[in-house]
Amino acid sequence: MNKLTTYDPFREAGFDDLFRGFFTPVRVAATPSAAAIKMDVTENDNAYAVQAEIPGAKKEDVQVTIEGNQVTIGAEVKREAERKNGEGVLRSERYFGSVYRSFTLPVEVDEAASSAKFENGVLELTLVKKAAQAGKRLTVQ
Repeated sequence: MNKLTTYDPFREAGFDDLFRGFFTPVRVAATPSAAAIKMDVTENDNAYAVQAEIPGAKKEDVQVTIEGNQVTIGAEVKREAERKNGEGVLRSERYFGSVYRSFTLPVEVDEAASSAKFENGVLELTLVKKAAQAGKRLTVQ
């Protein structure tokens, strides 16, 4: 038997998104979702270059962990807001808390030769590839 579906010409037009927040009051408290760490990864012959955006984090709150070919980037984003007497919050959408991202590379990374630099909310990693070890041939007895 055939399945009938209804056709809605406005479904794909984005009208829901346009009017979704139009009738909600300004004072509705919404919990902000965690911001994802967005990054670009490039490769050359002997290293990977990673640029990761971590807005709102400070250099001392960023951690990078390397275990073989797995890299984990984590950060603590803190909100430092000073409110004056009689001042109320109408809406707060800025995120604060912990964020992290983990990814696996095709080749193991040399932790000792790799470097990290954090400036203006962008973490730049230079992840040096480990030299490939030649396979060892076993003699059969």
